[in-house]
Amino acid sequence: MRPFSPSVPPSNPMSAAKRIFGLISEEMKMVEREFDRQASSQIQVIDYLGDYLRESGGKRVRPALLLLSAKAAGGNSEESVIRLATVMEMLHTATLVHDDIIDNSYTRRNRPSVNAKFGNQSAVLMGDWLYMTAFETSLRERSLDILDILTGLTRLMTEGELIQLTVLGRSDIAVEEYFDVLRRKTAYLFSACCEIGGILAGATSEQRVGLRDYGLNLGIAFQLADDVLDFTAEDDQLGKRSGADLLEGKLTLPLILLRDKAPDIVGKLDEIMARGEYLDGERTWIKNELETLETIGETQILAHEFAAKARKNLESLPDTEYRRALEDVTVYMIDREM
Repeated sequence: MRPFSPSVPPSNPMSAAKRIFGLISEEMKMVEREFDRQASSQIQVIDYLGDYLRESGGKRVRPALLLLSAKAAGGNSEESVIRLATVMEMLHTATLVHDDIIDNSYTRRNRPSVNAKFGNQSAVLMGDWLYMTAFETSLRERSLDILDILTGLTRLMTEGELIQLTVLGRSDIAVEEYFDVLRRKTAYLFSACCEIGGILAGATSEQRVGLRDYGLNLGIAFQLADDVLDFTAEDDQLGKRSGADLLEGKLTLPLILLRDKAPDIVGKLDEIMARGEYLDGERTWIKNELETLETIGETQILAHEFAAKARKNLESLPDTEYRRALEDVTVYMIDREM
């Protein structure tokens, strides 16, 4: 075993990913099978939509976090752990389906989004069906703690969507407003995955809090890295248009920092958000401004700071390969290229 050091993460995100998912490869296969089972229905249209969503794939980061958290807290791969890992992926999938409708997004992971392919009505109902199926499955655990977390999480995520609608298209959004939406839409789901994993494993109160806070800080770091990728990655890497957040009226942290450093850019940002498209050279020009004024770098530094906080949150857990995998997740999340 290598010596544990929360301040010195692994250097290679690809080797980190291989190590992380290698530890739980069998469990992830079980999650896929459980997802197939839960997303199946005797109602033909639901079964058809479920097949389309499953085929869309995804990295399955959230169920992986629950599995690793459970094992890091001394648990095993019992059925309840697999079921709840699947529940978290279903909740995440439901939010993506609804997000694409709200954002008028027509692609997801290099494929037509559900709303683009089947229409908004079908997409709304499919998202609702996924939510209800996830809650029905979670009820089987007969755990009030878990139900409290899931109901609170769903409320927070819904509030996040509503709050985001109030700031959509606004170039004057404050940093505090940005982080409030980020936590509600992204970080609290990460936090719930980790805390529920701890609960299922019988974690101590201290370990449960540590896993909850680890997930929150990791989720913030993950979204900050996503904000950077929105302007630095290519379309085929993102699975959607590069720079799409601004076109949807969302000012992410690199752009908020740019606005504060160069207030004269506000007019251009407003024009692009109102138009919903980039004219020739505009996206490249904005990317150059972000790099010149170092707001991409500042966002990356902040992402690494939250990742370091996440690693420190794990100190109450025993030093095992699963705890070290959770540390490695922070590198995979921040330094990934897609």
